[in-house]
Amino acid sequence: MQIQNLENQNRKIIENKGGFGIMQYERDLSVRPDQAMPEYFRSKMNICRRQAVIQMDGSFGVTLQAGAMQWMGGSIQMKSGVKGVGDFFGKLVKSAVTNEGPIKPEYQGEGILVLEPTYKYLILEDIGAWGSQGMVMEDGMFVACQSNLQQKVVARKSISSAVLGGEGLFNLSLVGDGIAVLESNVPREELIEINLQDDELKIDGNLAVCWSGGLDFTVEASSKNIIGAAASGEGMVNVYRGTGKVLMAPVAPTDILEAVAQQPTHENQN
Repeated sequence: MQIQNLENQNRKIIENKGGFGIMQYERDLSVRPDQAMPEYFRSKMNICRRQAVIQMDGSFGVTLQAGAMQWMGGSIQMKSGVKGVGDFFGKLVKSAVTNEGPIKPEYQGEGILVLEPTYKYLILEDIGAWGSQGMVMEDGMFVACQSNLQQKVVARKSISSAVLGGEGLFNLSLVGDGIAVLESNVPREELIEINLQDDELKIDGNLAVCWSGGLDFTVEASSKNIIGAAASGEGMVNVYRGTGKVLMAPVAPTDILEAVAQQPTHENQN
């Protein structure tokens, strides 16, 4: 199979890692005339479409979030990823507590696999670099990964960690050696990477987007004195302790990119 014009002066692969590539639309020319102005200014602010492009050579399989595939070419077969009735109900339970899709189809073979475009940022992460206990991520970030990676549901150490920290009680964790594609509101180059060596990190709010599975996460008062914490205006903070890594957004998450993604375009307007 020969594919021409996958990349051109407007669409470029900006990153490659282990067969996974990120294609970015520098300019989106396939717009209606009345959408040309907002599209122009979006591109100036790096708000543009991105797609994961996976070159499969048969040496690895790929697991996708349900509905993520846009098109594929070559000798690639798709499986549901469900191994039986018990496995199906287990995946339903996991999806209910992590806000991830219950079924993640698996693709095997040789060819090209292209995922649906998004206005959010796509991040390629080498899960093996996160240590033996893998990486934990915020809800809704998972897009795709090599199928040999083990997916786990990680519970918070205590209910107070979820309630007081404004977080969910469960998160998806990936463990093993392989590449994962994550969807983020913040570009990878803007994320602050903090490496802890038997140390602790305190964050006011849910700025952490990924962290090592071996870190202990709790929610505590910013001061040993509750009254002092309240007087300082800081109140409760998220605390990560141990040895590992944390990826942290520089500012609080916003829904701006989500709003852009939901705006009507030439593709869904009559």
